[in-house]
Amino acid sequence: MDTVAGAVTHDPPPTAGGRQGKPLIVTEDALLLDDLLRLCAAAGATPEVHHSVPERRGSWDSAPLVLVGDDAAHRVRGAARRRGVVLVGRDQDDSGVWRRAVEIGADHVLMLPDGEQWLVDRIADVAEGVGRPALTVGVIGGRGGAGASTLACALAVTSAREGLRTLLVDADPLGGGLDVLLGGETAEGLRWPAFAASRGRVGGGALEESLPRLHSLRVLSWDRGDCVAVPPQAVRAVLAAARRRGGTVVVDLPRRVDDGVAEALAQLDLAIVVVPAELRAVAAAGRVASAAGMVVRDLRVAVRGPYAPGLDDREVARLLGLPLAGEVPVESGLLRPDGGKAPPGATARGPLARFCKGFWERALTEAGGS
Repeated sequence: MDTVAGAVTHDPPPTAGGRQGKPLIVTEDALLLDDLLRLCAAAGATPEVHHSVPERRGSWDSAPLVLVGDDAAHRVRGAARRRGVVLVGRDQDDSGVWRRAVEIGADHVLMLPDGEQWLVDRIADVAEGVGRPALTVGVIGGRGGAGASTLACALAVTSAREGLRTLLVDADPLGGGLDVLLGGETAEGLRWPAFAASRGRVGGGALEESLPRLHSLRVLSWDRGDCVAVPPQAVRAVLAAARRRGGTVVVDLPRRVDDGVAEALAQLDLAIVVVPAELRAVAAAGRVASAAGMVVRDLRVAVRGPYAPGLDDREVARLLGLPLAGEVPVESGLLRPDGGKAPPGATARGPLARFCKGFWERALTEAGGS
């Protein structure tokens, strides 16, 4: 059992199957109820309210979160034990709260007002129907012009075509914009500068709905303004919200690692360094991999030809000391001056799309399924 006053270091249990549900409040304390209703409103949830254990037993058993006022602890003492019960009080000096929490099988003891932010986050998880977090993959160029943005777009397009909820994040403000690469620079929706002031928690559903929808996926890119940096706190909040929505998140990363990029790297499940098969590119990629590898737990290399004499994909991986993600094929249509009408990976039978499909199949299997 945990007592909560502000931050907490563990994640709440997900609702069954990632479904949305209403929190249940049990209290007769009018002032406490007002506070809990205010916190529910801030989290975007509409609770069910009772003075004691509901006569309709199903709502006690099925509610994803139960908030029991300390005044009502004795009235729920005989209720069936379940996870997700929080005993909420105000008296920091009341040692008896622990005994009452044990009697009702509470997971947490929360004291207001100190624990308000934790509780808002917990209720918001319920409102969003948090389930398995998104498999989050970063793509980094081993050197300039390596094709990292092309691969990032192709991975996202392929993921969306496979029916996964997909978000493509452009974390490189100097890269020209992934919305341009996808042919959607004029599409309606928010760009990174709109989130620069974000702090704390960003609603995952609101984030998704606010972004441009291109080729069945959502894209967070840069506008054409002067903003070329977003504070690390905003990067953390936005990517955490994206991960809570499930599916996949693909992040196109710059080669330099500043505070904002470090926050993005910390959210990744794995990262791919794209390396052209030439010695200078391998040397440059070594420096990039060294910096990224200090944050990313799972760093792999994808090699792009043509190959310099004496090099192949396995030799590049050996020189960098990284696992091989595969050889990135060249798609001829992308070499035309206009880049082609379709985005990278849009041709399902093309070599790039086949590479990306194989990558997702392996990565999702390793992650335990989608």
